[in-house]
Amino acid sequence: MHVKGELTVARGSSGIVAGLTAAAVAAVCFLAYQASANAPDSVAAPSAGLSSAPVKPSVKPEPTKEPLAVPEDSDTGARVVYGLKDRRVWIVDDKEETLRTFPVMPSSVSPLPGVYTVSSRSGTIKGSDGVLIEHVVRFANVDDVSVGFSAAQDGSMKSPDPTMKTGGVRMKRADGDVLWTFATVGVKVVVVP
Repeated sequence: MHVKGELTVARGSSGIVAGLTAAAVAAVCFLAYQASANAPDSVAAPSAGLSSAPVKPSVKPEPTKEPLAVPEDSDTGARVVYGLKDRRVWIVDDKEETLRTFPVMPSSVSPLPGVYTVSSRSGTIKGSDGVLIEHVVRFANVDDVSVGFSAAQDGSMKSPDPTMKTGGVRMKRADGDVLWTFATVGVKVVVVP
């Protein structure tokens, strides 16, 4: 009988704790409601960021640009598009479809934005930075530096030494294979900012 009495007290204690917890939750909810109802408009109004200026709904939502879409003003037709700021290349066919896009590591010497053509190609050579490269596709000359796309045979895409004048725009070997097949001599290369 003595054990039974202890169980009764334990059950009674848990009921009291549960009741107190429910009462505390209800009190907090009530106080939160009161605080929001009595808050000044400057505090109670939801904020649209750090600006206190009212947000004007737009009449027509602006279309969002795909992050990997071919840059606008990159000419038309079959071409290779090289985005300097994006550090990216797009291979575009004559139906304006992107066949492939991939990141590149820019050279220390970059051509100005404009339209160029593939002027020469080399299967495998040593780059001006001493790295063995393949699938070299040259399209511009800047201050006696030949600029072109290439892939390091070791697969690296290291940042160029800024103290050296190099024109190799590096890419991964798989991307270099695709570019090599597409960008034959005479194919258009469009450089965009």
